[in-house]
Amino acid sequence: MKKTYYIIISIATLWVAMSFSTRAKTVANKGKLIITFINYVGDKKLKLDSANYTNLSGQSFTITNFKYYVGNFRLKRNDGTEYTSEEYFLIKEDDDKSKQITLDDVPVGTYSSIEFIVGVDSIHNCSGAQSGALDPANGMFWTWNTGYIFMKLEGKSPASNSPGHIFEFHIGGYKAPANCIRKVTLNLNDRISFKQNPDYLYINVDASEVMKTPTTIDLSKLSSVTDFRNATTIADNYADMFRLPSLIQYVPINKLK
Repeated sequence: MKKTYYIIISIATLWVAMSFSTRAKTVANKGKLIITFINYVGDKKLKLDSANYTNLSGQSFTITNFKYYVGNFRLKRNDGTEYTSEEYFLIKEDDDKSKQITLDDVPVGTYSSIEFIVGVDSIHNCSGAQSGALDPANGMFWTWNTGYIFMKLEGKSPASNSPGHIFEFHIGGYKAPANCIRKVTLNLNDRISFKQNPDYLYINVDASEVMKTPTTIDLSKLSSVTDFRNATTIADNYADMFRLPSLIQYVPINKLK
């Protein structure tokens, strides 16, 4: 009887040990990826309200507000496998914490590319008011249109004929022919390998691209886009505002100003 008892205890102990070992191994094979978005205007760090910039039309302007949604991240490994996340993040120039996001439980490995969308997909657009980054309190939700604003760029320019010489680009829409969701693909060249955990990735974002490439915006002729008219033109422009910088070591977000 005692012998049977000890056998049962031994088996139970071995099972628990194996369970913990498997769990530890699973956790060890996953990591965190911290992505930092650094906003620029051309080759200059974006500074709200104060700095003066010049667009391709030769018009001076200042930026007072810059926000955009990114989400549906997809990381592709060299072996063809993928990591996906359906989470959304709102990047706000006036909120440093928002510019540093974390993707959890990323399988450890070497990744060749990263994909994400600028905007909010149709499912989340049709789900009504939500929480977190998609909370309407963030000021990125059109109550009149029951949809999200994907990108906001606001500022002032002497060239603008709008009241107060303001310009405002509020871009959204997920239905054709005004679908403004844009996919971004960046080649990583093995930047993410999890030789450290967490691993880090920096993405430069050029706000001036909103007004150029492929279409150069003349603020004296187009200073306000807040509905479907001209929205896809601006969306095509902001699709390529994301770039990878040269390889750098991790720097806290408050040191990147």
